[in-house]
Amino acid sequence: MVVRQLAAEGPHGSIPVRVYAPAGDAVHPGLVWNHGGAFAGGDLDMPEADWVSRSLAERGFVVVSVDYRLAVEGVHFPVPSDDVVAAFRWVAAHTAELGIDPARLAIGGASAGGDLAAGALLRLRDAGGPLPARALLAYPTVHPELPSFSAELEAAVALHGPDDPRFEPDAVREMNLNFAGDEATMSDPYAFPGLADPTGLPPVFVLNSEVDTLRASGEAFAASLARHGVTVLSLFEPGSRHGHLNRPDEAAARRSIDRITAWLSTPALP
Repeated sequence: MVVRQLAAEGPHGSIPVRVYAPAGDAVHPGLVWNHGGAFAGGDLDMPEADWVSRSLAERGFVVVSVDYRLAVEGVHFPVPSDDVVAAFRWVAAHTAELGIDPARLAIGGASAGGDLAAGALLRLRDAGGPLPARALLAYPTVHPELPSFSAELEAAVALHGPDDPRFEPDAVREMNLNFAGDEATMSDPYAFPGLADPTGLPPVFVLNSEVDTLRASGEAFAASLARHGVTVLSLFEPGSRHGHLNRPDEAAARRSIDRITAWLSTPALP
């Protein structure tokens, strides 16, 4: 494996990216990957960024992990979104140098990074492309306020008791308002893609954590995708808690890497 630290250019300046690629000169499928961290945390060294990228590169993918600007110190939407869109466009323009098959370039993200990846899909669609071939959203939160829980989800969370973190609606709203910057932006579908009409998006894999109140957002988004004719695979990793890709010592994380590999490896999706 070859790991390189590069930089994409965006409207707010340079965007650090870390490229993980199989050794050799072959062309591979690619993934532009965005870590989570409640929009205000996370970096390229956290397992959800580094371990996921290494795991997929070991399986034959070129992964470009994006160090987008965080919603701290006065930074709000659209700045992190701008970085993700610009990073994808940069990768799409440099597929030959990066060893990526342009027809098999995907975008993805986890948790808040899933929101940013989904928002980038909408922005790229509305700008006329280029669009990714598919998208991977791991336990995404894509609504300004947490949707209602199903009885099954409520039972799954209750079963595991107080030792499992629970994202309460007020805390989720506070996190999202910090990202948005103001109340008006809380209704912007580019900031919160769960509000959008997703017609025309490429195939999407929504991989949720089972014991996670944020699953309500991922499942609601998957249902919206299906209603609007988008090819979508939606499932949860059994027994997992939110952010399970950030805990590579857990079997759930390794199972999810296998699921992601299989889905990204599918030659063609409708």
